[in-house]
Amino acid sequence: MSKQSAINPPIAKKIPHKFELHGDTRIDNYFWMKDRDNPEVIDYIKAENSFYESETKETKAFQENLFQEIKSRIKEDDSSVPYKYNGYWYITKFEKGKDYPIYVRKKETLKAPEELLFDCNEMAKGLPYFKLVGISVSPDNKKVAFGTDTTGRRQYTIQIKDLETQEIFGDTIEDTTGSSAWASDSKTFFYTKKDSVTLRSYQVYRHKIGENQDTLVFEEGDETFGVTVYKSKSKKYIIIACYSTVTNEYHILDSSNPTGKFEVFCPRVRGIEYSISHYKNHFYILTNKDKATNFKLMRTSEVERDMDKWEVVLPHRKEVLIEAIDIFKDFLVVSERENGLNQIRVKRWDGTEDYYLPFESETYTCYTSINPEFDTELLRFSYNALTTPPSVIEFNMETKTKKVLKQKEVLGGQFKQSNYESERIWAKARDGENIPISLVYKKGISLDGTNPLLQYAYGSYGHTVDPHFSSVRLSLIDRGFIFAIAHVRGGEYLGREWYENGKLLKKKNTFTDFIDCSIHLIKKRYTSSQHLYAMGGSAGGLLVGAVINEAPELYNGVIAAVPFVDVVTTMLDNSIPLTTGEYDEWGNPNDKLYYEYMKSYSPYDNVAAQDYPNMLVTSGLHDSQVQYWEPTKWVAKLRAVKTDSKQLFLKTNMDAGHGGASGRFESLREDAEEFAFLLSLEGISK
Repeated sequence: MSKQSAINPPIAKKIPHKFELHGDTRIDNYFWMKDRDNPEVIDYIKAENSFYESETKETKAFQENLFQEIKSRIKEDDSSVPYKYNGYWYITKFEKGKDYPIYVRKKETLKAPEELLFDCNEMAKGLPYFKLVGISVSPDNKKVAFGTDTTGRRQYTIQIKDLETQEIFGDTIEDTTGSSAWASDSKTFFYTKKDSVTLRSYQVYRHKIGENQDTLVFEEGDETFGVTVYKSKSKKYIIIACYSTVTNEYHILDSSNPTGKFEVFCPRVRGIEYSISHYKNHFYILTNKDKATNFKLMRTSEVERDMDKWEVVLPHRKEVLIEAIDIFKDFLVVSERENGLNQIRVKRWDGTEDYYLPFESETYTCYTSINPEFDTELLRFSYNALTTPPSVIEFNMETKTKKVLKQKEVLGGQFKQSNYESERIWAKARDGENIPISLVYKKGISLDGTNPLLQYAYGSYGHTVDPHFSSVRLSLIDRGFIFAIAHVRGGEYLGREWYENGKLLKKKNTFTDFIDCSIHLIKKRYTSSQHLYAMGGSAGGLLVGAVINEAPELYNGVIAAVPFVDVVTTMLDNSIPLTTGEYDEWGNPNDKLYYEYMKSYSPYDNVAAQDYPNMLVTSGLHDSQVQYWEPTKWVAKLRAVKTDSKQLFLKTNMDAGHGGASGRFESLREDAEEFAFLLSLEGISK
């Protein structure tokens, strides 16, 4: 970073805005930044971008070198492992020099001629952002529905393509989730509409090709719920799923009767979560009913759906979280998690066999992948570890033999698995809990406190960050960094209770766990506070924002990507996307108890006159999940209040949303910028 500023950091003007609630007054000097149409707001964001560019100009060549290095490890002309569905083999390809995927299929045999579904490189031409989702082929294989987003706000437009003529139909459906479910007639499909302001998915429509008017078949009236619609693996049912953080409800319709009426599978009961899978004449139900915290598997007949009549297939176990099931003709496959580790369990329906696939490491991730067929003994799953690139593996459940269909190549000739080590260690939290940390580093490092270490976590919504391989990350590790994933409470790494103990009025456990992991890593001399860095994105940005208010002295630098930092104001504004559906995660601040608790940790509300670490904050102008003004206001307030002269940068992508840049390689430039920030703080410039 440049020693002498070419330009001064922008100082945002203050326009006090008063919030009064529960007898409490909050003053927000930067509330005015919420007005996207105000030219001063855009000018300020552009000034922050200019400041970042000016201050980092000396690292531009290094950023470019890092980008080229990261890109050089990726096989540009690559393709997915084909999978067969309804008579066709489906393949996703990437071609050299192109940023977007190409979707193709082959009829019956892989030797058949290739049929083009979509070339996203052509579709994305001239657009600053492009994403294709929800590819849904009709049962007669002649049409495909698909969704596209050209802003990054996750508002998708559904269209239909004729696969025989390659023509796009005139039907255009705006403001959807992008996905759709075809009825058996291949003329009718169902899709989910989003509220154009809050982006909550709340309506399901029936669309018939050629008809001008779509029919509303379901509307979710509870604003804390969202909905989606899909087709069962058995193809017999169209299923509407209503979901909130703690409750589910499903509605079903025979797919051969698209104009029929959806029936409630089982009415919602607050606190009861369930998901359904159909096979033959039964529904299989994964549920937390009857205080089954880590879930149990039940089943019921198609005609008898009363919750009290469900029968247990796999009972609840306190130490084992059931995450998902895959149903086959002769086998039930159960995805479980015990002591933080993924497990795949194979059980014959006739009860003659029940076994687990063997995995030996403590720093791996495995999960079942695309298994569209019932009548097969072949199970496809994915495996990778902190030191092992991802593989797609085919396991024969009859013979217990496996075949690696593909392992991701790491190009460039530099990567050798034997050059790296990984381990799992445990840090003692202040309340006595043991917090797991997954680590990966170059073999032969000394535990002398001088290693730079990047500590990453998320810690919300029960989302688990499993230890996974990243060829991108090698650019840090090869330069001496240790990479650490702190499996803090708020995720589900150690089961459902691990999540429950990091949400609502226990949310602060997430932050203190992270801090206690940092203290442990320093104590064990993996690193020191002069070389320790923290990173998190979205709700993980909230995490690092809260952490640096509480313990800024532990970190030399922090990366907060699209951070959710203005918790109280956002959760009080039910016009913002996602807010109402998140009351069960954070609490509803209209209740004084939750208001006061939220305010006590909200990063924006707790910025203090103290020294902070070096900081890089990223944002997306079109972000629908964390609105651009949250990181923008946070940086403005930090600039005005903090007492140090360390680096503070706000980098806003003016074309993208929550997920960042859309191209395959363009997003790597963002990685290179973040790595250059970290490495420069370590005095590493090549």
